[in-house]
Amino acid sequence: MVSLPTSPALCRAALLAILLGSSGHTVAAPVPDTLAQRLAACISCHAREEKRDAYFPRIAGKPAGYLYNQLLNFREGRRNYPLMTYMVAHQSDAYLAEMADYFSRLAPSYPPLASLPASATAAQMERGQSLVEHGDAARKIPACTACHGATLGGVQPAIPGLLGLPADYINAQFGAWRNHTRRAAAPDCMAEIAGRLSEPDVAAISQWLSRQPPAAAHVAARPARPLPLECGSMPAAARP
Repeated sequence: MVSLPTSPALCRAALLAILLGSSGHTVAAPVPDTLAQRLAACISCHAREEKRDAYFPRIAGKPAGYLYNQLLNFREGRRNYPLMTYMVAHQSDAYLAEMADYFSRLAPSYPPLASLPASATAAQMERGQSLVEHGDAARKIPACTACHGATLGGVQPAIPGLLGLPADYINAQFGAWRNHTRRAAAPDCMAEIAGRLSEPDVAAISQWLSRQPPAAAHVAARPARPLPLECGSMPAAARP
C-alpha cells in the first residue's frame, strides 16, 4: 500500500505535482457538470441576495411556473432583452423548466429598506396602498392582492411576489406593459391592468410596494378566490 503525505507541505507538493503533470504545464481541474455550475452565468446578474437593482431583479424563490413563463416569453419574443434572448434562444422547454425549478427552490435574502425618496409624498403613499390593497372599482382596476396574494408574496404556480423590488424596476415593468414591449400568454391580464392605470397611479403603486418589508411575505399554495381577470399565464387547473 502506498502511504500518503501527511504534512501540509508534502500535501501541497503532491497536489502541485498532480496538477502540473509530466509535461510541467498546469492542468485545469475539471468543472463539475452540475445545474448550479451551468447556471452560474444567471447568478452573475440575478444575485441570490436581493440588491434592489433596478435592472436585474431577484429571481430566487419566485414560483417555478412564473420563472418558466418568463423564460418562454424571452425565447419567443414576448419580452425583449438581448442578453436574455441570447441565453435562452436554443434551450428546450424541458431545460427551461429545470432552470425555473432550480431558482424557485432558492431562499432569497434582502437588504434593509432604502430611505424613502423625497419625491414620495404621504398622499402618494396612501394612494399606492389603496390601489394595492383595494384597487379602484370605478375604473375596473383590481387590487394587487387579488392576484399576488394577501401578503404580496406570490401564488403558486405562476404569480410572482411583488415585495423586495425597487420602485424603478416596478415602474419600468408597468411602462413595458403599457408600451407593449413586455407581453405574456393571451389573455395578457397585466397588460390590460397596466393600460387602466395612470402614470401617477403607477408611481404610487411602485413607491408603496418598494417600501414594504418582504420578510413576512410567503408564496400562497393557490389563489384564495377566483382571479378578477382571465390570465393566460396562470393555468386554469390552479384556479379556484
